[in-house]
Amino acid sequence: MKNKLFLFLTLFLTSAVVFGQNKEVLTKKFIASIGKEVNDYRQENPWKEKDDNWIRGTYYTGVMSMYHATGDKGYLNQSEAFCKSINWTLPSKLGYEGASGANLLTCGQTMLECYMAEKENYKIINVLTHLENPEILNPVSSPLKWYYESGMRYVDGIFTGPPTLAMLYKITGDDKYLQWMDTMVWDIYGALYDNEEGLFYRDIKFKSGYSGKVPESWIRPDSIKFQDARRSYVYQKTTNGKKVIWSRGNGWAIAGLARILKYLPVKHASFERYKAVFIKMAEELKLRQQENGFWYPNLEDDKDFGYKESSGTGFFTYGLAWGVNNGILSQEEYIPVIQKSWEALVSTVDEKGKVKWGQLVGGSPYKILEEDSHEYVSGIFLLAASEMYKLNQQDIIY
Repeated sequence: MKNKLFLFLTLFLTSAVVFGQNKEVLTKKFIASIGKEVNDYRQENPWKEKDDNWIRGTYYTGVMSMYHATGDKGYLNQSEAFCKSINWTLPSKLGYEGASGANLLTCGQTMLECYMAEKENYKIINVLTHLENPEILNPVSSPLKWYYESGMRYVDGIFTGPPTLAMLYKITGDDKYLQWMDTMVWDIYGALYDNEEGLFYRDIKFKSGYSGKVPESWIRPDSIKFQDARRSYVYQKTTNGKKVIWSRGNGWAIAGLARILKYLPVKHASFERYKAVFIKMAEELKLRQQENGFWYPNLEDDKDFGYKESSGTGFFTYGLAWGVNNGILSQEEYIPVIQKSWEALVSTVDEKGKVKWGQLVGGSPYKILEEDSHEYVSGIFLLAASEMYKLNQQDIIY
């Protein structure tokens, strides 16, 4: 299978592709095959032996999404084995000061989805206990602080925490989980959403006019030329005078909103509000897609570290395809966008199954190299693949 996939990828990458016309990459057979290759590569090349936080947690959201899409129990068994390896327990801290409680819930999404697949109480009891533990940042002991990172609201938290709370409501029927979720999401929205652009800042440090203290680690040394930066630094305007609206940051947001809407009852009071933000983001993202199918690191300035990037593009492919699959976004309007972005994503996968051009850990645009990748980059690709597989199942893309 690997040799066949390598042959196809070689032909794909060396041929002149007319976006939206390469039907082979849209077939269920191809999507299932490349998904397996990406997942196999990541299992064979883990980031480190053990991780129970957002990096591996994001990877496993993709693994479980492939199970939901394809019905392949290998993905479910893999997810169950991972949860068992960490004793179906969430971490109590991240290991650094100011750690976010929301990040601690990321692996909980996989635990809860495993529970929904095969209901056994040991899979969820520790998640329930975690959220009531007064010794850690949680919605009970620190209701307006538990989801902050280093004392600030950050857009990544829309993905790491709220979907877990939405799942808990679906499982337990307890309204408090949705109350916690609403408090968190709409607080972040109020602080970081740009009404003019219909998109989010990563955190308040990147908003124009911010005059608060910037941690020393976020200040770019004079010795580093701006366009050579290989990690995140704080800036509010690009050299072209445009805003700094991070691609993957908005990927966290639209993917988080999709996962909230998946589990939130349609009749719930907040459903239409979440849906409206989701639709507005989709409209703005459509306008910012590049001709090559990618979204670049800064959605407001394609010259700001302007090159292809696979983690933001993967998230947007997932979110937009989910919207079409669930009747929230127009097929006619968004299928061409999704086809282009999926073909672009496929072009980043090498013969081993490594998803390249994926920005490393950070919180703003910075320079990306071809070999850059991470576990969450693989997971984001799998999220996108799962929704592309579903598009094919419904015959939407033909």
